[in-house]
Parts: sequence; C-alpha cells; structure tokens
Amino acid sequence: ISMREGGDIIALGKQLDKVTARIDAQLPVGVKMERVANQPRAVADSVHDFVKSLTEAVVIVLGVSLLSLGFRTGVVVAISIPVVLAITFLFMHLFDIGLHKISLGALILALGLLVDDAIIAVEMMATKMEQGWERMRAASFAYTSTAMPMLSGTLVTAAGFLPIATAASTVGEYTRSLFEVTVIALLTSWIAAVLFVPFIGYYLLPDFSRLSGKTSLLVRVLAKLAPRLTVRMIERSHSTHAEAAIYSTPFYQRFRTAVSWCVAHRWLVISATLLSFAASIWGFRYVPQQFFPDSIRPELLVDLRLQQGSSFAAVDQSVKRLEAYLAKQEGIENYVAYIGTGSPRFYLPLDQQLPQANFAQFVILPKDLATREVLRKRLIALFQNDFAELRASINRLENGPPVGFPVLYRVSGPDHTQIQRIADEIARVMRANPALANVQKDADEASKVVRIHIDTEKARIAGLSRQDVQTFMATALNGGTVTQFREGIETIDVNLRGLRKDIGMAWLSEMNIPNGSGRGVVLSQIATLEYGFEPGLLWRRNRLPTVSVRANLYGTEQPSEVVKQLAPQIARIEQALPLGYHLAVGGAVEESAKGSKSVVAGVPLFILAVLTILMLQLQNFSRVTMVVLTAPLGMIGVTLALLVFAQPFGFVAMLGTIALSGMIMRNSVILIDQIVQDETAGVPRGQAIVEATVRRFRPIMLTAAAAILAMIPLSRSAFFGPMAVAVMGGLAVATLLTLLFLPALYAAWYRTPSARLSG
Repeated sequence: ISMREGGDIIALGKQLDKVTARIDAQLPVGVKMERVANQPRAVADSVHDFVKSLTEAVVIVLGVSLLSLGFRTGVVVAISIPVVLAITFLFMHLFDIGLHKISLGALILALGLLVDDAIIAVEMMATKMEQGWERMRAASFAYTSTAMPMLSGTLVTAAGFLPIATAASTVGEYTRSLFEVTVIALLTSWIAAVLFVPFIGYYLLPDFSRLSGKTSLLVRVLAKLAPRLTVRMIERSHSTHAEAAIYSTPFYQRFRTAVSWCVAHRWLVISATLLSFAASIWGFRYVPQQFFPDSIRPELLVDLRLQQGSSFAAVDQSVKRLEAYLAKQEGIENYVAYIGTGSPRFYLPLDQQLPQANFAQFVILPKDLATREVLRKRLIALFQNDFAELRASINRLENGPPVGFPVLYRVSGPDHTQIQRIADEIARVMRANPALANVQKDADEASKVVRIHIDTEKARIAGLSRQDVQTFMATALNGGTVTQFREGIETIDVNLRGLRKDIGMAWLSEMNIPNGSGRGVVLSQIATLEYGFEPGLLWRRNRLPTVSVRANLYGTEQPSEVVKQLAPQIARIEQALPLGYHLAVGGAVEESAKGSKSVVAGVPLFILAVLTILMLQLQNFSRVTMVVLTAPLGMIGVTLALLVFAQPFGFVAMLGTIALSGMIMRNSVILIDQIVQDETAGVPRGQAIVEATVRRFRPIMLTAAAAILAMIPLSRSAFFGPMAVAVMGGLAVATLLTLLFLPALYAAWYRTPSARLSG
C-alpha cells in the first residue's frame, strides 16, 4: 500500500489500522494478516524524536537568552522564536516542504541561527537605553545601525547552504530541504529582528532614563525652559558615563587588555593562527571518513545468494532452514522472505535487487535497536559456521542513496575470461584484509548447459530445418502460448510445454519432433547432445564486460579506511592491467565522491554570492578579503571536535562545514562594520579596532553560544550527530578567532602604528 502524492503518512497509518481490523475480523480461521513494514509507525517515531530534540533546542536557546540578556531583554528574544517558527512552517507549507528527517534536522540547525539577529538587535537597543537614550530613539537606532550588516550576515550564512541546493545528484535531492528550510528560517528571522523585535522591545525593555531626587527635579525644570538643550545634555551625559560604566567592568577590562595585546603582537597572533590551521589540515587525515551512517530503523535485511544456476527449489530449502532458525529467536516481531527477487521498496533508500533464480531476501523486524544488534551478531556468526551452500549479507537499512556493498571494485575489459582472472586477484587481496567479510564476485560461477549440435543434412532428410528444431525445443522446455482463456474481463494465456519430471540428457535425446509426416523424428537421430558450462551472468558497464568484487563490513571500520589500506596492493594490480582494461573503486567511496563532486560544483556560485554580498555591504576590497580569510578558520575546530568525540566526517558533516563558513563570515562582517563606523565617527583606527571588538563581544558570543548549545540535542542523532559536532567545534574556535585574530589581521592589514593603539 503506497501513499498518494501530498498525503500524510501518519494519517494513512491510522486509516489502515481501521481497515485492517475490519479485514482481520472477516478472515477465515487459520489465515491472518501481518504488517511486514510499518512506515507510518517509523515516521511517527522519527518525528517524535526530532520534535523532542527541537523542543530541547528551543529551551536551550531560551535559557541562553534569558540568562545572558536579563529577563525582559531575554523575553523579547523568546517571543521572536515562536513567531519565526510559525512563519517558517507557513512557508514550508506553501513550498510543499514536508516534515521529515532532513527538514526537522534543518529546523534544529536553523534554531540556533534564527535568534542571532534578534539578539543583536535587542542587545543594541538595550545598550543604548542603558546609556540613557529615549525608547523610540534606541529602537530606531537598533534598526538603522544593525539592519544592513545583519542582512548581509544573514545572506552570507544562507549562501553557505547554496552548494546543497545546486547539487545535481541523488544526495543533493536527498538533502535539499536542508537548504530550503534553513534559508526560509534565516530570512524570516532577519525580518523579525528589524521590525518585530524593536517594536516588542519598545514596550518590554526596562527604562534606564529615569532619574531620581534633585537631579530628576532639575531635569524637569530645565525641560520646561529649554527642552531640546536638556535632552541633548542628558543624552550626552548618559551616553558617555553609561557606556564607560558598561564596558569598564573588570571582565571587559581584561578582555580589552587581551585584544590590545593581540593587536600589538599582531604577527605572532597571525602566525599562531596559520600554524593552527595548517595543523588542522594535517590532522584531518586522521578523521574517519563516511558517506552516510546506517539508519536507526530496526529492520535487518538478509540477502541469500546461491550458486549461479541454482533452482527455486534449492533456494527455497535454504530459506526454510533460516526460517526455522529465526522462529527460535526472541525479540522478533515478524519476518518475511522473498524468493527469486528482493523486497518491494518499503523504504526510500532501499538497495533493490533484480530478479534472480538463485537469490532470496529476508526482511526481519526486531522489536528495538538493541535486539537488532544482538540478532545481527548472531546471524553473522551463524553464516560463518553454517549454510555452506550460500553467501549471506546481513545489512542494516541505509541512510542516503543506496550503496549496497560498502567496499567494491569493478574490473572492465573486452575479454570476460581475462577480467575474471583480474577479479580473482583483487578478491585474494580483499580476503587478506581482516576488516572485510563475505568477499564475492557478482558474476562468478558458470552455469551448466546442454549443447545440441544439429546435423543439418540429417535434419533436411527428415524434413526439418534448424529453425523447426529450435522452435520445438523452445516450446517443449519453456512453453509457448497456444490459445487464450477468457474469465470475466480477464484474458489468460494457455501455454503448452513438455513434462519436466525427469529432465536430463536421456529425456532430451528421446524427444520426438514432429515433421509433418505424422510419425515425427527422435532428436538423437538428427543431433548430438553434450554437457558444458557458460557464464551464468554477464554484466556490462559502458558497453564493456564488467565483473565487480565486493565485500561487507561488519566491524566499526569505515569503507574509506579499508580502501586506503588496500590501495597499495590494488595499485600494483592496476599497473599490470593489459591495454583496454580498467579498474575502478565503487561502493560507498564512489557514491561519496559523486555526492561531494556535485556539492563542490556549487561552491563557485557560493563564492560569487558571498563576494557580491560583502562588496555591497563593505564596499572595500581589503575588508572583503579579510572577511573571506576568516571563513576557513573553522576547520581548526572541526578537526579538533571530530577527533576528540571520535565522530566520522560524512556527507552531512561536509554540508555543515560548508555552511559553517557562512556563519563565521557573518560575525566577521558585523565586527568589521562596527570598526568602520567608529573610524567614520572620528575614532583613531587603533582605538576603533579595540573598542569595536569590546562592544561587539557580547552579541557575537551570545549568538555563537545560542547556535552551539542548540546543536546539543542534534548531536545525539546518528544521522546529524557528526554535522552537529563539526559545527559546534568549528563555530566555537572561529568565534574566539574572530574576536582575537581578526583585530590583529585588521591592524596588520592597514599597518596601524603600535603607538596609536591606546587611543
């Protein structure tokens, strides 16, 4: 049963429960209906887990806002979260983006980013009100001073997801909603930050402009005599003293000293940063590489392959033996076997199998993940010691585009015998690696055949041609349609073929072939028969005969690691290949390369979009270059975090790392824009570098903390966990470098004299 386009799978499941209950009540005794795969339940469980993670992320972001900004200021940010999420859901509905694993993960990822603009706007407004500014002026200043830098930063962050949108591959299609949902949430959050947040802040932020005692009385008297002069005096006084008070606490004094030291020792800071970046690139080769992790759905797939040419009856016997074993195991809800073919596509990334007489596939549904892993280990051990007549593969369901065997090599060439010999060499190398199991070729055993050599002269004397003999043999062995039977509106073919009780050389040789004389001719009178062998299966790739050598991985090793281990021996085999023969790596490594290539193809568009946005905002090549130079620095934290938490760098983590560069440049844009504003206001460059960094410290740290902490629920996900860890580590280190390395780079770029640093 499949869902129609635009339907709700969970609603479908509820309707199916009602229908199946009604059908069960009408079934005869001894007949029952079992659900082999339950997609509605799987989706409901997945959505429940992600909604739980989303709720945890919302609570974390609210906690960061309330604890760091104060109650009233934090409430302004807190109110913006449901507003932005509601508008995001509306646009998801309008653009037909459903709730599924990728879109829900994108919502959690975006949650840590969508409060950034709100935090920056409300923090600016609150700071100005602390300095004594009137509410309306503080609200409008928050808009006029931060709207465009925030828009540029938001667009740069959104541009970081562009390579996902342009990826022309199956993995791009699989993860495209990551781009769609994140961009919708980011743009919505900017609109809320520049329009909604100042409006709410006008009513909710505390009023710091009230004066007390005699000062208040004096102000009221002066306000009546000279209102404009009084307002200017109060604002100037509050602006000077309040700002000095805000940024003169012991913490800010220590931070100002640290920034001043970095600017004074700029070349040391720049050199240390570059060395750290080089070390991260060198250390990245020790990070395990991965395509997509296995699914957390409980199903197990068991593929059984017998020798080429095996009959359905032989496969059926092996299936019954395995069914008898599974019937004794505890914790299995149900299992189903498909003989001669694979399971229907009950799961989108399912690696579907072609119909083959020597093949069978089990879909086993354990009660939970723990039971799945226990059963998987038992089955691996079972097939190592039993079922010698077949090769078995025990696989979890995959995430992402289907791969099948994770480690695979393909040999192509003009001669099938030669490529079989080369494939045997590769198989020997693979079997020597302890990480690989169940090494096999996709075209190995030859099939038995009976060759009929017709004596043309004898056949002609008997009144038969070669075509007559071929037609009769095809009808006798395979059958031929002789008439049709109509039953209602159905038309059924009636086939004629010979009996198959004792098929063998004697039976074939005694077949009586009609020749039109009414007596017929025995086949042995006009032909000789002999046994022989021929390739049971021939594969072609790019019109060349091809044999694949493949293997399973049952341990913790990643396919890329094993391929690296085999690389020297495989390279020697490849160098010895005759002219016209080719050797290629397949499996997870090939699919990962395809996905990465499709994403990398979109990087030039990402760079063009970023440079355009930065030039429009900063209007200076030097400043744009400085912002771009900070983008790769996140790799320091990415490598460190992945190594410390032993997480693989997979395709989803790669997408997060590309998007991370946009997040880093966002903070750089805001800081450089503040330095430029201070320089324009007449502040000496050295002092502007230090003081702008001090003033931007709180919003930059708060937005980074919100984004990092919101990733914590996502880090527990098997699918999004590596991406969350990479973004958390990269953003943490990059934020620190933005506040220390970027001021040093700015001072070095413009050759700011050390004597002017004190301002």
